[in-house]
Amino acid sequence: MSTRPNLPQMLLSGALLCLFLGGSAFGAFRAAVAVRDVTPEKLLPVSGGVGASQPVTRRIGQLTVRALVLENNGTRVAVCSADFLGFPGVLCNKVRRRVQGIPAPNILMGATHCHSAPDCYGFPDRSSKTGADLQYIESVCVKLAEAINEAVDHLQPAKVKIATGKARGKIAYNYYAEKLYDPRCHVIQVLNAAGAPVVTLINYASHPEIIGPDQGILCPDFVGPLCDRIKERNAGTALFMNSAQGGMVTADCRGPDGKDIQTWEECIRIGQLLADEAIRLVADAPVQEDPALFCGSTTLEFPVENEMLRTVVKLSPLGFQLSDKGTIATQVNVVNLGNAQILTIPGEALPNLGFYLKRNMHGEHNLLFGLTNDAFGYILTKEDWNSFARYDYITRTCLGEKTGEILVEKSLAFVNTCPRPAALQRK
Repeated sequence: MSTRPNLPQMLLSGALLCLFLGGSAFGAFRAAVAVRDVTPEKLLPVSGGVGASQPVTRRIGQLTVRALVLENNGTRVAVCSADFLGFPGVLCNKVRRRVQGIPAPNILMGATHCHSAPDCYGFPDRSSKTGADLQYIESVCVKLAEAINEAVDHLQPAKVKIATGKARGKIAYNYYAEKLYDPRCHVIQVLNAAGAPVVTLINYASHPEIIGPDQGILCPDFVGPLCDRIKERNAGTALFMNSAQGGMVTADCRGPDGKDIQTWEECIRIGQLLADEAIRLVADAPVQEDPALFCGSTTLEFPVENEMLRTVVKLSPLGFQLSDKGTIATQVNVVNLGNAQILTIPGEALPNLGFYLKRNMHGEHNLLFGLTNDAFGYILTKEDWNSFARYDYITRTCLGEKTGEILVEKSLAFVNTCPRPAALQRK
């Protein structure tokens, strides 16, 4: 929920970067990654959604923030992930103000959507108070900015491999309708000049909620074991960027009896399986030696019709604001990398919206970075909003009836104003 002033309809990163760096260009493709541990020193309560956080008695694994910086021909882009339920735009802007060398609109920040990490929204409880630790949240913003700046300082010649394919095995399903989800996994692997992997970015739709908020455990859920597995298999540093996992695409941790297996061992199974599938999919992808890079941004405004979310805006200590029209503004990005196109989504789009967006984008590989630059809750079509009982919960956590329609129409209109991926133009 961003308080950032509205940006021009489209900001082209190359022009902005010249202002930052006196018109200098960087030449060939470069990349770097940096990671910070943001596990709280004390056992902070964890959040699984709107309302009071839940107390914890122990921690497993580490919460991290991760920053991948890409650069080519005067354009720099940062893609970041954070192990939280959401990372609202007001926090993204705090991070952006601490970063040098990258235009603010080119810094993309996504939440993994972990349900067993501290609250970064400032959700009010029934007494209108919040259990969010503001000092801790500030420290996360500082560390993420540090990671971005470190990656900028260590940019090295690089190349990429990009792949899309079905992730096999028991990883995810739709709790509301078992097969209604996108099984495709998109992988961007950054290689160093010698051809060794330094980063493996995995873009896949699923709720990391195997542990959830109710077991008294602070942990990164399956994302932690996924990142560990990528490192163990010499595939570099992992970034997990969620996709269109709304309503209700979740980890398939069902046991033979149909009941959920909510254990750390199950987090390991699913995390390792998804990591292995990503490595399999990208193994034979062609190397793109000097992938063209483009980044554009636009501002979308959504009416906030939901009284519960209006209450969150009003009572959260983070400083969310509504416009005089009762709308809230957010940043949406389009990034072209080689033959891939990426579109950011400021929340949890339902799978049907995800499929529609992907098939109307212009890359050979079309990626959706969900919960990125903002985290407004569920995004569904006006036809489904408040229409039948199965969607009562996601209606109650959606900004309003027009959210999905605005997202699709405005985002695709913006996509169509952006250059097409350069690798496809050269064909």
